[in-house]
Amino acid sequence: MKVNVSHHTGYATIALEGRFTAVGAPVFRKAVTDLVGKDEVRIVVDLSQVSFIDSSGLGALIGSLKTARLAEGDLRIAAPTTAVSSVLRLTNLDRVLRAYPDPDSAFDTA
Repeated sequence: MKVNVSHHTGYATIALEGRFTAVGAPVFRKAVTDLVGKDEVRIVVDLSQVSFIDSSGLGALIGSLKTARLAEGDLRIAAPTTAVSSVLRLTNLDRVLRAYPDPDSAFDTA
């Protein structure tokens, strides 16, 4: 899985590409931890290029949400693919991780 971090006014975006599994989860968690360590606590995860997500990917999202909120920030997801949206619905995590159509709308900066 590829991880690309970009910085914007008021938030940072972590764009993921590929399969979000146990292999990529630690890399994603480190990206979130690094951002929070730099006091960038408003984070958008762009899932538009994620073809598959498993329980490790879901766990990384939830753990990272907790990390951001403990730092008085938030983690939001944007543009999940149909496959990712289906998994979020099946696990009821769509109630915890509300999906936004694109990274800009996640924090209303468009």
